[in-house]
Amino acid sequence: MDKLWAHLIKVQPDPDPWVVVVSALVALAIVSFGVTWHLSRGLITIAHEGGHALMALLTRRKLEGIRLHSDTSGVTVTRGRPTGPGMVLTALAGYLAPSLLGLAAAWLTEQGRITLLIWTVLLFLVCMLLLIRNLYGALILLATGGAVFALSMYAPSKMQQVVALVAVWFLLFGGVRPIIELQRKRRRRQARDSDADQLARLTFLPGGFYVFFFLLVAAASVVGGAYLMNPL
Repeated sequence: MDKLWAHLIKVQPDPDPWVVVVSALVALAIVSFGVTWHLSRGLITIAHEGGHALMALLTRRKLEGIRLHSDTSGVTVTRGRPTGPGMVLTALAGYLAPSLLGLAAAWLTEQGRITLLIWTVLLFLVCMLLLIRNLYGALILLATGGAVFALSMYAPSKMQQVVALVAVWFLLFGGVRPIIELQRKRRRRQARDSDADQLARLTFLPGGFYVFFFLLVAAASVVGGAYLMNPL
């Protein structure tokens, strides 16, 4: 156990400044272009639904399961009081999760804890796999978890560092775009059951307030992550 813990918390040297910048540009390109975003958006959905699930557990709601769909949507089913703080916090957590996870990952990366970050992600995926209730969701988690496991076992440390940097930037940038897409759908009245609209029905605040709050947290996370990983 001592050797395993020492392996997990070992510190890697700081990346070259150009590696940080290039990884940010790569992640921004993935999020910005339609084709790459469509192919990768499911990873943001995993973080989104994981946020709902974690908050449901923390607020002692009964977690029925998670479904991930091929159109990159997802749903987390919980049981408990249909109103109250637990339901509000569970609904609130989804759109915040990718950005906050990205910020936490940026902190670990800044500390040089790349190995710890990779194994934390792997543990997160395994926990989600236990909660998945559809075949596609299980397959996408197995594929993602397998890729992360292969990275941790077979990739050299430099490659692990580069992939981790791209993943961190992807979470930070990828946390913003779904919120913008949500507001566009709300303007066209195509998202009546969105998290923001559910929160509006649960509280006295309008759905637009929650969209603004989601966006504020996501933007602050990008700024915070950029500050932590500032290569200069």
